[in-house]
Amino acid sequence: MSRKTPVEIPVKSPRLVGVVDRDAQDRTRRVVISYSARHPRYGKYIRKRIVIHIHDERNESHQGDRVEIAECRPISKTKRWSLVRIVEKALVKAEIVYGETTKA
Repeated sequence: MSRKTPVEIPVKSPRLVGVVDRDAQDRTRRVVISYSARHPRYGKYIRKRIVIHIHDERNESHQGDRVEIAECRPISKTKRWSLVRIVEKALVKAEIVYGETTKA
């Protein structure tokens, strides 16, 4: 299945870097972006994460890869982001646990 119009990424669109969590679907990847945020009342730093579904036209990325993604037009119900580039390939297949990689 091919798209009639290619996905264009605007120059000024927001960009994030995350780790590919799942690569089972065709042209769809699940990316996890982990970060620390300070609790507003207690001041303790808490680990948080964002899960984003992205569009990977050529199926280049795989589980454990660190990727750069950019916001684009809506492609499906859940996909609003597209793959820009692979920052770092995974050396071994990794299991992602809440944003942290562990060797499988």
